[in-house]
Amino acid sequence: MDEKVLPAGTATERFEEHRPHLRAVAYRMLGSISEAEDALQETWLRYDRTDTSEVENLGGWLTTVVSRVCLNLLRSREQRREDPLELRIPDPLLAREGGVVDPEQEVLLADSVGLALMVVLESLSPAERVAFVLHDLFAVPFEDIAPLIEKTTAATRQLASRARRKVQGQAPAPDRDLARQRVAVDAFFAATRTGDLDALLAVLDPEVVLRSDGDVGRLRGTVVLTGARTVAGQAVLYHSLAPYARPALINGAAGVVVIGANGRLVATMAFTVVGGVIVAIDVLSDPERLGALDVSAFRD
Repeated sequence: MDEKVLPAGTATERFEEHRPHLRAVAYRMLGSISEAEDALQETWLRYDRTDTSEVENLGGWLTTVVSRVCLNLLRSREQRREDPLELRIPDPLLAREGGVVDPEQEVLLADSVGLALMVVLESLSPAERVAFVLHDLFAVPFEDIAPLIEKTTAATRQLASRARRKVQGQAPAPDRDLARQRVAVDAFFAATRTGDLDALLAVLDPEVVLRSDGDVGRLRGTVVLTGARTVAGQAVLYHSLAPYARPALINGAAGVVVIGANGRLVATMAFTVVGGVIVAIDVLSDPERLGALDVSAFRD
């Protein structure tokens, strides 16, 4: 009888080969960098306790395990949330334009999901989010997702379809041209610095949405503003922040990080630009969450 040939390398080495992909799955599932790391740790523990010598597709097996861990975390989060409509801006992925990115961060940023889409994912049910993320973002077949969420294949397909409609309706695909995105963002801040209302209205889509999670100026707590005139009227609040705004890639799209004179990160602002105008602005200014983000690349 032929002896079974095991994959080369230690269990740790084999797991590390899949870590970047698993981290990308967990981040898109959870929208939290710290929770994604917790999910990876739990996945490793389950892998370390399991005999996987008979597993033919280790990557697929690990993806299922991390997805199940994330599903449990999403369900627990849903039970804890007092207000189901409570706004939460996911943790942004930050990179300096033209800067060097470490390989694991590069995997996260590759085919990056914009922050506006991540915000919409926060509004999905746990099963909807898992079905959509695995199928639409990672091409996992519905028949493989169905047992994970304890649904039939047909019901899983319907969940993903429902989630897709929500995403397409609330998070339009941004312009692919990063330079075009940056022109719109720069125009926004140029108008903000001078208080030019007409210039602001020209760069904002009539139905623009501004979502703020944290405290900036008079925008306290979680706030959602809609309409160009409403958003433009509030944009003057960012006048004092404009001198400290530094260009950044946020989830792969043009945005800014606001770093105060003391070197502390004050806010991140992600912009969704469609057709050369801004359709969404997502602001995170929660000091506790900002304190966990690495902005060393933006400090001169």
